[in-house]
Amino acid sequence: MELKRVVVTGLGALTPLGKTVAEYWQGLTDGVNGCDFIKQFDASKFKTRFACEVKDFDPTTYLDRKEARKMDRFSQFALIASDEAVKDAGINRDNVDVDRVGVILGSGIGGLITFQEEVTNYATGDGTPRFNPFFIPKMILDIAAGHISMRHGFRGPNYAVVSACASSTNAIIDAFDSIRLGKADIIISGGSEAVVSAAGVGGFNAMKALSERNDSPQTASRPFDKDRDGFVMGEGAGCLILESLEHALARGAKIYCEIAGGGATADAHHITAPHPEGLGAQNVMKVALKDAGLQPQDIDYINVHGTSTPLGDIAETKAILNVFGEHAYDLNISSTKSMTGHCLGAAGALEALACILAVTQDIIPPTINHFTDDPELDFKLNFTFNKAQHRTVNAAISNTFGFGGHNASVIVKKYKP
Repeated sequence: MELKRVVVTGLGALTPLGKTVAEYWQGLTDGVNGCDFIKQFDASKFKTRFACEVKDFDPTTYLDRKEARKMDRFSQFALIASDEAVKDAGINRDNVDVDRVGVILGSGIGGLITFQEEVTNYATGDGTPRFNPFFIPKMILDIAAGHISMRHGFRGPNYAVVSACASSTNAIIDAFDSIRLGKADIIISGGSEAVVSAAGVGGFNAMKALSERNDSPQTASRPFDKDRDGFVMGEGAGCLILESLEHALARGAKIYCEIAGGGATADAHHITAPHPEGLGAQNVMKVALKDAGLQPQDIDYINVHGTSTPLGDIAETKAILNVFGEHAYDLNISSTKSMTGHCLGAAGALEALACILAVTQDIIPPTINHFTDDPELDFKLNFTFNKAQHRTVNAAISNTFGFGGHNASVIVKKYKP
């Protein structure tokens, strides 16, 4: 069968840099740092006391108070970002076939804050099992997609994807496949995460995964820097409206870009550490390029996973050199996690969004907080350090890698009729 072309017609974001796509993109291109000391709980006794939180977030600004109380923070984020994307795309139940509009959303952990609160209340009580009747519906990963479908009456494919930090990239690839196979006209896709909590920070601290640079939180996320010491936790949500080209043209939709292809692989190596040669990362970029029908030299920009961990940054750089060869030196590479922190299951959506805007605006957002070159990295590569760069971006790759060895890459390109 002939596969349908898939385009992006709407965007939504709620991030540590701003609560709209415009604010997010302005923050990225200006090199704004979204990190500060944690406000959501008392982190004074934790090894890490900072994170990239969504600032001054009040769900009732966007949602009915009663409805907001029935949702975990990650679902609130998802619903708000999806509202922006749906509005941006100009779709509603009156101008689309609601049976062919779906929601496929990713999250790495889901309602951890709700889980922590309910279990803590029980453990500190008198033993009587008093649980919130919305405990389970607030916690489960799929509920964010459910809320979005119910809000708009969309009755197409609806489910959640979980593959740790690759979750929302895998969700976008699933949405892409659903549309190009003709199973839906439109899919709202992306991801959401909100685990800046005692359990979240404490758990990652116990793994020694987080930066502990409490004396300088704003410079703690420093991908590819010699003195990087772990990732900075972030939170937020990103949503994309994926649509078949023929459907988008028929309704006169604005088109941002085309989804060219995607890939997914496994390291099959270690529960948390990457393959030292970046084997899974190599393979996933090769799979994505083949799926897109593109050659390595067709890519202008890679938004890398780039978490600011000692092993991960080296492995991904090796993978890029292996896949792109000499063309690697003509690429722009950047890690927007230097500004947003690592938004875990939402990272893929927010970074795909950054790639889409790089393609549409011909601007490469920077990797900020670079101070010292790491002798283990090839600094002939253009890591776009500290300042955005202007260049023509015809095609871009977004890489995401998750605990368990999950790898996912998605490629976006300029739309050409």
